[in-house]
Amino acid sequence: MSDKNKGLNKAREIYLDSSRRAKELKAADKKIIGYPCVYVPVEMLTALDLVPYRTCADMKEPVTEADRALPHSFCPVMRNCLDCALKGKNDFLDGMVAIHSCDPQEKTARIWESYTHYPYFHFIDMPITVRPEALEYFKGQLNDFRKTLEAFTGKKLSADKLEAAIKSHNQQRALVRELYELTKSSPPHVSGTEIVQVVKALTSLPVAEGNNLLTETIGEVKKRAARPEKKSARLLIWSSTLDDTDIMQVFEAKANVVMNESCGGVRAYRGEVKLTADRLEGLADYYLNEITCARTFRQAALGETRKDYGRDLQSRFGYLKGAIKDWKINGVVMLLVRYCDPFAFEIPSLKDYLNSIGVPSTYIEYDYTTGALAPMRTRVEAFIETISQ
Repeated sequence: MSDKNKGLNKAREIYLDSSRRAKELKAADKKIIGYPCVYVPVEMLTALDLVPYRTCADMKEPVTEADRALPHSFCPVMRNCLDCALKGKNDFLDGMVAIHSCDPQEKTARIWESYTHYPYFHFIDMPITVRPEALEYFKGQLNDFRKTLEAFTGKKLSADKLEAAIKSHNQQRALVRELYELTKSSPPHVSGTEIVQVVKALTSLPVAEGNNLLTETIGEVKKRAARPEKKSARLLIWSSTLDDTDIMQVFEAKANVVMNESCGGVRAYRGEVKLTADRLEGLADYYLNEITCARTFRQAALGETRKDYGRDLQSRFGYLKGAIKDWKINGVVMLLVRYCDPFAFEIPSLKDYLNSIGVPSTYIEYDYTTGALAPMRTRVEAFIETISQ
């Protein structure tokens, strides 16, 4: 990586070859641990001097090897992730941590463990509610994770090391939020495409390097004279994942995407981990309660026996209202990857919630292939025409 590449250029370089830095670190005797989902508590890896590396799908990679392990009518993102692993694209990893964020990931993790032979593999079972007993169970799962990490590394995960790691990752979350503040203006200081490159780069770097990249990027963006072109539509995209610039550019051809509400955008960075006396309790609380993914059921009131639909919608989607107001968003795209049941089940209710606060929205489904981009473009252009009149 060239020292001359600062900020956005460096992020783009890492985005285009995300494994290169991990391979350099492995050559320097660092251990690289893959994880496919933002629900994995990466602070625990950082605290033990392990390098977290997110194993993302590659939309441009034709799925061939995964066909012998998974059916076609299955989450295309997880199929693609497994396909890349079976082709040896992740052979530099020293281990893998998967988590039950959804049933397709759980099933894929079992196959992943059977078909690959990393020195370390761990699966975290995660509850789907935010009830107190669910939090206690999840904390127990993280304690089991701690034990296997300690056995693998031969090191003790001390409270001091975990506290330092939590602070570093909280700093990263704060910096990502600061970067998103720069999309509030009209036109925004930074494009949605550029933020996709930055966020994806972060997931393939040690946290300290990622924080330096963010600091450079924010400083550069604040000073540059040339901004993205101002468009009539200011969009929020709600999705399971949006971490590919080809997809983002479909939207930004006609609109400014000022909020990427997915695990390739702001979702994993909106809050921060509290430094509780029991560090694992703070981590469990953050990952279970603060990351707003469709896979988690949030009751409007604990123990309720009669459903109040309005209160239910507020408990599930109320966090969007402030962003829509503060970022002056005039359209929401509900972008669904085919066969993603958790997000598919949420779409009718999310549509109702957006209608209740007077925000236009549209629903687009695609199959996570480059062939889906052309019809997606037509749908996007039609939606933007309706909200720009």
